[in-house]
Amino acid sequence: MSAAGDRLQDTARKAALALPDVSHGRPFTPQLDVYKVAGKVFLIVTDDPDEQIITVKCEPEHARAHVHAHASITPGRYLDKRHWITLGPGPGVTKRLITDAVEDSYGLVVERLPRRDRSGPR
Repeated sequence: MSAAGDRLQDTARKAALALPDVSHGRPFTPQLDVYKVAGKVFLIVTDDPDEQIITVKCEPEHARAHVHAHASITPGRYLDKRHWITLGPGPGVTKRLITDAVEDSYGLVVERLPRRDRSGPR
């Protein structure tokens, strides 16, 4: 079952907040809820009721596959279009897809952090 816009955003927020060492705020504008790990952005949730979308970091080959497979997934809005994707509500955009996208984005950011900034065993 596809997620509606408000469920898409809620699912993304819950997935992000379940991950270790996540902070969030609105550093750019009141309509953008930004989630970070070690100061690095991995999720942006747009609070505009007319445009219920999320933007996540994504490996370029996975980004191309998602964009090709889902009409409501596009290259990242206002960000590097090779490394970010924007998900909107639509066919095939399920809670599982949203959660996976958020967790994958978080993982990409964490794996690029210096070892001292990563949580867990070193």
